[in-house]
Amino acid sequence: MDFFKHDLAAIHTQLVNGDLRTSDLVRDTLAGIHATDADLAAFISVNDDAVAAAEAQDAAGIKADAPLAGIPIGIKDNIVTKGLTTTAASKMLANFTPIFDATVVEKLHAAGAITVGKLNMDEFAMGSSTENSAFHPTKNAWDHSRVPGGSSGGSAAAVAAGEIPVALGSDTGGSIRQPAAFNGIVGMKPTYGRVSRWGLIAFASSLDVIGTLTRTVRDSATVLNVIAGHDDRDATSATEPVPDFTAKIGDSIKGMRIALPEEYLGEGVDPKVTERIQAAATQLRALGATVETVSLPHTKYAVPSYYIIASSEASSNLQRFDGIRYGFRAKDVKNLDDVYVRSRSEGFGPEVKRRIMLGTFSLSAGFYDAYFKKAAQVRTLIAQDFAKVFADYDLVMGPTTPTPAFKLGERVSDPVTMYMNDILTIAVNLAGLPAISVPAGFVDGLPVGLQLIGPQFAEPTIYQAAAAFEAANDYVAQIPGGAR
Repeated sequence: MDFFKHDLAAIHTQLVNGDLRTSDLVRDTLAGIHATDADLAAFISVNDDAVAAAEAQDAAGIKADAPLAGIPIGIKDNIVTKGLTTTAASKMLANFTPIFDATVVEKLHAAGAITVGKLNMDEFAMGSSTENSAFHPTKNAWDHSRVPGGSSGGSAAAVAAGEIPVALGSDTGGSIRQPAAFNGIVGMKPTYGRVSRWGLIAFASSLDVIGTLTRTVRDSATVLNVIAGHDDRDATSATEPVPDFTAKIGDSIKGMRIALPEEYLGEGVDPKVTERIQAAATQLRALGATVETVSLPHTKYAVPSYYIIASSEASSNLQRFDGIRYGFRAKDVKNLDDVYVRSRSEGFGPEVKRRIMLGTFSLSAGFYDAYFKKAAQVRTLIAQDFAKVFADYDLVMGPTTPTPAFKLGERVSDPVTMYMNDILTIAVNLAGLPAISVPAGFVDGLPVGLQLIGPQFAEPTIYQAAAAFEAANDYVAQIPGGAR
């Protein structure tokens, strides 16, 4: 199966008509992964038992109203999967095999999707390049000397390279959208609470969102139809009704009002990236939308605010990894202090330890008001900036990333520069908004992403605009190694 030439709807039609057997599709997918992933390194583990699940699908038959039945899917390795090792790309959980599925995995399996493997990531989702994995770095699908982005770099690279048609990722500050942009695919971060976080290994609980990485906008909407919805097991799960996210795809965007913040094209953004976004704005105008410049004045405070809040929540969430209950435990320990200190020192990587220390400091007595409380106040101002803009506009647009993908090893020793790479995506998570990255052309042969941001629960409008933009150009037809 050539996933570059067949979207989910096309594969589904073949499965329903009997022109393709699920078991053959899954075997072919696994064979492709085994043949190509040694170089790309997108997967941490491959589920060879997927063939048995596929054979069960063959026996049951594929129903016409089950668009994900029989579809092979990859899962980011911080989303727990029953009986399938889930490591969060950390030595701390290298041998952890969950006894239950995350809600999103339950929903996918109930819809007939087949999990073919777990995808590489930055350890505990802390990073922007997938170089922080305890196992191996993943490579960019377009240029193997460059990073795939992060933390969902394995998910993005696997889809972009044609190993799988769809993957799940998680987005705490841009971890779906940024790698989607770097790899020239579609990455959707839904509204906070739209998709259950139950079974997602927590990084920053008030920011984490599970979303999709696909080749096309319609494929993304099709998967979100399945995984969205309220979950009693997740206290932050929204009760908002779930619409058909594909319903507006194909509709005209004539009359749609889109804001382009001046801060998103300012200092630090590659001029060539700015050109691509200005070209996208021109294209959206040609499709009937109004695009006007606005200001989101507190954008410049998003990065420091985010890293204080996210690191503080990480410090709290990662206390559970203590060498006692589960996970890595240091050997030859002499006392209880040794268990705690050595297990965490040896089990966590440098970036995770850096953020734990930053978060613990921000929450400590004497510094809480100066750092965490102030960051929370700035978060409110950022959300208010968006609310003011959305009073007059349907969507906000801008580049997904300031630059195309950078070289492997280029920024891994400079955490501040690495953190600034997320400046255009972080504010969306702080405000709990939905956003998508869609291919917007190329800079020096590398993909560039257009980010479209909407008010809470405005995913249908985002998909409408993203699909219209996608249909107006041929970027989806461009693949690593040449156009299909």
